[in-house]
Amino acid sequence: MKMTEVVVITGSPSANSRSAALAAHARQLFEGRGVSVEQIDVKSLPAEDLLHANFNSAEIQAAIAKVSAARLLVVATPIYKVAYSGILKAFLDLLPQDGLTGKVVVSIASGGSAAHLLALDYALRPVLASLGVQSVIGNIYAVDSQLPRSPNGGYHIDTEIQRRLDAAVDAGFEQLVRLDLALTT
Repeated sequence: MKMTEVVVITGSPSANSRSAALAAHARQLFEGRGVSVEQIDVKSLPAEDLLHANFNSAEIQAAIAKVSAARLLVVATPIYKVAYSGILKAFLDLLPQDGLTGKVVVSIASGGSAAHLLALDYALRPVLASLGVQSVIGNIYAVDSQLPRSPNGGYHIDTEIQRRLDAAVDAGFEQLVRLDLALTT
């Protein structure tokens, strides 16, 4: 199986969400550097298969295979009730216990207020660590005011958040380069 460089996982139940807009921006930055990127929109996976942990589902198996083939993950989620989304949790629960071993993660979240700024650290990071993540780089949390709606129906990403996304993608790209060097020496 060919190794995919990056897989972007969006864990929002909404079709047009702020966290998905942030993930799309990160994806564009990686692709602009010539990096191979795959996408998993958890909301597009069969809900019954997610809720009933149907490991035999072809769609679930394909999504898990994408994660397995990746070297770096971008995980994006809205923050609800001081935690990441339930559909993201349902998907992460389907990964093998060592399903993220050796992987690097850029975690991204959006939320209504700065009060939940640390949700990525105390809610998502422990789950990622239990699945074997090598490192989490670039925790990026944006409040709604940093992602106002644009006239086209999308979202405008605040300059500070863009800067932080750029820095996280830079760090992720450097990790990929280091991995390539390690594989060739």
